[in-house]
Amino acid sequence: MPGMPALSRGDRVDVIADVRIGGEGRELLAHPEYDVDGVYDVWLADGRIADIAPAGAIRRSGAVLDGAGGWLVPGLWDHHVHTLECALAQGTPSVEHAASAEEAARAAAAAPVRADGRRVVARLRDGLWTDAADLGLLDEVTGDIPTYLVSSDLHGVWLNSAAARREGLAADAAGLVREGAAFLVEQRLKQLAPEDEDAALDRMLAAAAARGIVGVQDLEIGWNADRWRRRMARGDERVRVRFDVYPDDLDRAIAEGLSTGEALDGSDRVSFGMLKVISDGSLGTRTAATSAPYADGVSRGRLNVEPRALIELVARAASAGIATTIHAIGDVAARHALDAFAAADVPGRIEHVQLVARTDIARFARLGVESSVQPEHALDDRELAGVEWAAQTAVAYPLRELVEAGACLLLGSDAPVSPLDPWVQMAAAVFRARDASEPWRVDQALDARTALAASTDGGTADPARVLPGEPADLALVGHDPLTAGADALRAMPVHATLVDGRLTHLG
Repeated sequence: MPGMPALSRGDRVDVIADVRIGGEGRELLAHPEYDVDGVYDVWLADGRIADIAPAGAIRRSGAVLDGAGGWLVPGLWDHHVHTLECALAQGTPSVEHAASAEEAARAAAAAPVRADGRRVVARLRDGLWTDAADLGLLDEVTGDIPTYLVSSDLHGVWLNSAAARREGLAADAAGLVREGAAFLVEQRLKQLAPEDEDAALDRMLAAAAARGIVGVQDLEIGWNADRWRRRMARGDERVRVRFDVYPDDLDRAIAEGLSTGEALDGSDRVSFGMLKVISDGSLGTRTAATSAPYADGVSRGRLNVEPRALIELVARAASAGIATTIHAIGDVAARHALDAFAAADVPGRIEHVQLVARTDIARFARLGVESSVQPEHALDDRELAGVEWAAQTAVAYPLRELVEAGACLLLGSDAPVSPLDPWVQMAAAVFRARDASEPWRVDQALDARTALAASTDGGTADPARVLPGEPADLALVGHDPLTAGADALRAMPVHATLVDGRLTHLG
């Protein structure tokens, strides 16, 4: 604004001037004296929205952020991020577009060798290859340098013999390891000095803030409290974090007195999330537990946790004040997850929800089970699902049906499996297409308002709003997200992001 001092990241804002209101809250402006699409000033105080008035109606004072007619929306949350995995994925070579095992193996052989003596490439997608993974082939082209091809869904790793020896694993004829063994290998690939971890996370969180993200749910495997304590000690307040634990660390979380929603060491930026249980596998590795067989006519995936053990985990966590989220991709796994919450008589959350029996969809709302979904996965998987799930009678990627049934929908990315970008996820949910491809399963598309609500802290059940009294976690963007086309939504310009009224990004 003329005569006002320039703002920079970290500054506290008193007035966001000349903005239009997007998302929940704009109906407040539907008054004879107001124009719902008009330009407003939004006043902030003590980390909250204090007032909204027509632009210029109240004399502006303090630190003023010029909205220049842009759209002010609630700050966005990514409800499913593997933070360290995502941070370290930047710059990792990809074999995503390899059409065969041989092509992927040769691309891996050309990848640089890391300082730890390993070759690592990402985004292995073998489901539609013209041939099968073969250990002999991989050894032939990669030699004695330990080489790892990590699947795009993180549920499998293709290892050469040198890598298998290094990790102490017995490789089969393909050289593939899946589920628990794959997670163990991936954990070892992420072992870095704390300062290197922190630097990578700083870059990742800065990129998140630049896309309007004010919070992430961290589902990184391992004990993450110490990592976030280091961040708090550095005074980084860029993004809110809720971190989860896995069953191996449940006793430790209980011993430390952690409970869902509790601030970590009094921080207003980092809090404890949930217990995360991986109950089945994935579509990409054909290990998601399904009622009908995959394309081979035989395999139906597998359960990683037996139903009785799943109930016991949910109940034990709940007795300590810890909510549970269950990874369930196949319809059999989804049913067992719902059964576990019903038997334990507690609400909960299910991650992915990619295949659900139609008779189970209504149970989400009835049991108070949230659906944490990643819309971009549907576009990534459309070809593979068409092949591997052709015999399934359950509903694939049932976004609209879940919302219509009254379930709370939460959008996320599963980054690095898909981009840490809520606008990409919203576009996938609304338009069900990418580039010039035909929309897929448009019967499950969301409207833009629902997709935006699902991308905020409370999801569709309790969306964040731009209203007086609400938290000043906000994003200033270049287009109206409720009317933007697919390309404009995916590439949404984010001019500023605020957490508690303080700038975390200024573009």
